[in-house]
Amino acid sequence: MAVKLKYFPGGLKCNIKGKKTFHPKRQEMANWLKMRSHQMSSFPVSAQAAGRGCIVALGLCMVICCVARGGLVAVAQQTGGPVASIESLIRTEEYDRALQLTKSQLQAKPNDFRLWTLEGIIYSLKGEKTNAIGSFDKALRLSPAYMPALKGEVQLLYDSGDKRAIPQLERILKADPNDLTAQEMLAMLQRKQEDCRAANEHFAISFSQMGSHPETLEAYGYCLVQMKDFEKAVTIFQKLADLLPDRTYPKYDLAVVLIGSNQNDAALQVLAPLVTDDQQDPDILSLASQAYEAIGNTPKAVALLRQAIVLSPTTASYYVMFSEICLTHDSFQAGIDMINAGLQRIPNESALYISRGILYAQLAQYDKAEDDFKHVEQLDSAQSIGSYAGDLTEVMKNNPDQALAKLRTQLKGEPENPMLNYLLAQLLMNQAPAAGSDEFKEAMRAALVTIKLQPDHVGSRDLLASMYMRTGQYDLAIEQCKIVLKYSPSDETAMYHLIISMRHTGHTDDLKPLVDRLAELHQESAKHETERKQYRLVVEPAPAK
Repeated sequence: MAVKLKYFPGGLKCNIKGKKTFHPKRQEMANWLKMRSHQMSSFPVSAQAAGRGCIVALGLCMVICCVARGGLVAVAQQTGGPVASIESLIRTEEYDRALQLTKSQLQAKPNDFRLWTLEGIIYSLKGEKTNAIGSFDKALRLSPAYMPALKGEVQLLYDSGDKRAIPQLERILKADPNDLTAQEMLAMLQRKQEDCRAANEHFAISFSQMGSHPETLEAYGYCLVQMKDFEKAVTIFQKLADLLPDRTYPKYDLAVVLIGSNQNDAALQVLAPLVTDDQQDPDILSLASQAYEAIGNTPKAVALLRQAIVLSPTTASYYVMFSEICLTHDSFQAGIDMINAGLQRIPNESALYISRGILYAQLAQYDKAEDDFKHVEQLDSAQSIGSYAGDLTEVMKNNPDQALAKLRTQLKGEPENPMLNYLLAQLLMNQAPAAGSDEFKEAMRAALVTIKLQPDHVGSRDLLASMYMRTGQYDLAIEQCKIVLKYSPSDETAMYHLIISMRHTGHTDDLKPLVDRLAELHQESAKHETERKQYRLVVEPAPAK
């Protein structure tokens, strides 16, 4: 699905362009809190107080209402006047005096978990999150199942996406499995941890109340797609689109899921109001292009994709999509021309070189294809190290000699560490040593050690194949490529190494199926990359009862 992820973590409401927008529920929840607290305990909290800090949408409502039912009132009965005075000070927003009085009470009664909870609430209203969590922690050490302290701490942790809220929410749900707000909060945190399987269970339980929470519907839909449950995902995204009829992103998300489940006509119906002559969002145009191509309307698909490229000429995925259409319709030169235009704007984008190399190979222009594939290797080599080496990549950029010295020192202590040997080989080859030089031979030895210790290490075998090709040992390169493809059938690097090596050994009759397979792998790779960037998530503040 050729679309782009726009995810805004941290509990901020954003529009589809990432700009913060005012959340009208803030005042609404403050008013609700004021009314609710009057009803429950004669302990009103003003709208101004409720709107402070991060205790606005859910947490303070949960804590104060819960405390009012069984906490503050009980404390007042047991301790008399001082607690009533604390309540009065909170009611009049005199938080410093309320805190001072609470602390004096705690000096006399340091094991009173209700007083510690009160202190946590006051700190929360003051916006002092760290102190509030500390107070709630002390309350929970004294009374681990005390619900007001649990819920107060959970909200503070949840607002910042802190995974420490997960076990606390599980404790709340153990005591009350029917707490739909806790179910929803737990699902949202699990989704943030990419644990969609667990999240979906809690989303399903809390579904009855999430109908008015667009951010939860969005997250639930995302997790359903991750678990390949497209039928349910369509239902959820349709509900989201109905809930927010004037917003663009719900229709976009719904179209994404429909295209992913091959319901392209339905996707185009959803996108129809958005695909206008003055549409300035290239993602919408490229998504519609994909749907039109899927139903066989290639002229419309090409026109929309060209429009997307004009609007965003430095987005590599649009050029790759165009090359895929050209591959499908045997319009190889047209694809090359478009990729050339893209490379003028983004000259160091490896995806464009591999796309053009495949198009050249389809035209049997193997010299040009080989040049492009070699360029891909040069561009991607540092990235391949980065996925393994972390900070070492930056050291390599700034001081390659220091990086090599560091690796050699580590290898003295761990000579049979396959990853260190691979990194040494890759770093040495990044310096483009002459074939047969000492550095080249050292890199070869390190790569051979790696595959001896870890035979399925495809990175080292890809590197060996490249080195064998540089020394004209194409038969050995072919051997390495075939082994890689057994371990990793979708390895594009091994496939284009194999094409080049087969050509140099005279196996020209075998090239066409290999080129076709490389084109398929590249299309699958591009699809996986765009699926990774799927939705325009709009994260709202925490769900409210």
